[in-house]
Amino acid sequence: MSTTVIGGAPAKPRAPATPIDLLNNDTAKLYTHMHPILVLSLYAYQFPSIVADPVTGLTKTLIPLSILQVVYVALCLPPTGSGSGSASGQPEKRKPGEKKKVVPGKVESGINGKIIPAFLSLLLSTVVAAPLLTTTLVLFGAPITTHHAHTLLCGAHIAFLSIIPLVYVHGVDGATWREAVALLLPLDEVYGGMLGAVSGAWLGAIPIPLDW
Repeated sequence: MSTTVIGGAPAKPRAPATPIDLLNNDTAKLYTHMHPILVLSLYAYQFPSIVADPVTGLTKTLIPLSILQVVYVALCLPPTGSGSGSASGQPEKRKPGEKKKVVPGKVESGINGKIIPAFLSLLLSTVVAAPLLTTTLVLFGAPITTHHAHTLLCGAHIAFLSIIPLVYVHGVDGATWREAVALLLPLDEVYGGMLGAVSGAWLGAIPIPLDW
């Protein structure tokens, strides 16, 4: 393994990514099983309207989907930069009279430490991931001169399903996202969910040429 030398000293090799564990509390353990059922129920309920009018149906589904995803990451996943205390879902143990230690870069637990990162993940998925996935869909064969709203909404749905949890737990670290694209991240619930959403969208397009 080659070592990069910076300023006369070898650079410290980057530690391999570790799997993301769910928060260690009863709410997280319960909701992580409920969440897929709620998402599937949402699409099943909206399926007739999506078939009848895809643009209107997909647009109406985006808002409840975004709410479900924000609730999921806030309840079940540790936000990026959180230490072992917040990741485990248990309060940090301190001796009587000992002040709480301030760890640089550690995200505080509580409503601000969960809801704000969740909405930032939603914002980045909407502004950055959805256009990139829409472009990818065009490169994979979606029409480039027609059906723009259909393609954009499809990209937005894939972004909400797959990117919101990844941004929430990994942030915008470039090295981590390069590992995600190269399929090098550990196959935990978050990364596995992203692969499932992307693979499902890709495999779901295979029967389209038969619909003639």
